[in-house]
Amino acid sequence: MIKNRKVGIIGAGAVGASAAFSLAIMGTCREIVLFDIAEGVAQGKAIDIAQATHYSTKPTLITAAQSPADVKECDIVVITAGVPRKGDMTREDLLMINAKIIKSVTEDIMKYSPNAIILSVSNPLDVMTYTIAQITGWERNRIIGMAGALDGSRMAYQIRKKLGFGAARVGALVIGDHGENMIPLPQKANVGDVPLPDLLSKEDMEEIINRTKNGGAEIVGHLKTSGYYGPGRAIAFMVEAILNDSKAVVSSSVLLSGEYGHSDVCVGVPVVLGSNGVEAIVEMNLDDDLKKKFDTSVKTVKNGIDILKNNNFFN
Repeated sequence: MIKNRKVGIIGAGAVGASAAFSLAIMGTCREIVLFDIAEGVAQGKAIDIAQATHYSTKPTLITAAQSPADVKECDIVVITAGVPRKGDMTREDLLMINAKIIKSVTEDIMKYSPNAIILSVSNPLDVMTYTIAQITGWERNRIIGMAGALDGSRMAYQIRKKLGFGAARVGALVIGDHGENMIPLPQKANVGDVPLPDLLSKEDMEEIINRTKNGGAEIVGHLKTSGYYGPGRAIAFMVEAILNDSKAVVSSSVLLSGEYGHSDVCVGVPVVLGSNGVEAIVEMNLDDDLKKKFDTSVKTVKNGIDILKNNNFFN
């Protein structure tokens, strides 16, 4: 249950700072505490964001933690920590490095914010969310991966571009892994109260699917780095839904226990977010084609999990 409306953000890079800024400007939290292993980063960004809140409608206390022990008694802790893939680093190398970082961060959260809901943002998203779930052993409603909120916003952007109207009235849903096998579902989207299939052709929707799947790469192509405003706002939206007990439905990576025919894996599905974290998992009816795609997506995540298991990471 939410007590203090206090949010910790581990990793004060572009994504973590953008999430903090969005939350502070909206006045969602009573307190936000930033932590980063890079000296001065959390401190500098905390000061900058705190000064920006002078123009917010609600005050928010923004502080920088000197150590993990200062990220304490939080209602929600967001984890954005991790490293990107570099040079000749293999996928297995990246998984092991980031899993070790996540393990350390998660153990600190368990010690200093034992009642928190954890919002996982580090990549590979679904595998890292599973890692957090295994390390904590907490109830699965308290471990949530942020992916579908971002991928859904990217799909909504593509729909608005294609239609030329519908801003703020586009429903968008993306399920599956946060990677090459994600499953955008424009056929289930609405613009206002109008089903998208009544407005666009199948060819248009296929283009939207492809552009959504490549939404992150498109930004990298221009900026030479990944996006951060979109992910930051998606994080803030999920935090708001939990703190405000809004019962918002948003696709999130969660630990499945029989839903959609799968168990012991974290993958994106629609969930209801409220003060307890995941209040419910929404099970949609998937046709044979979508079920096959979803199974492939799950297999991709399990392959990553198997790498950790084969390296005895969880022992």
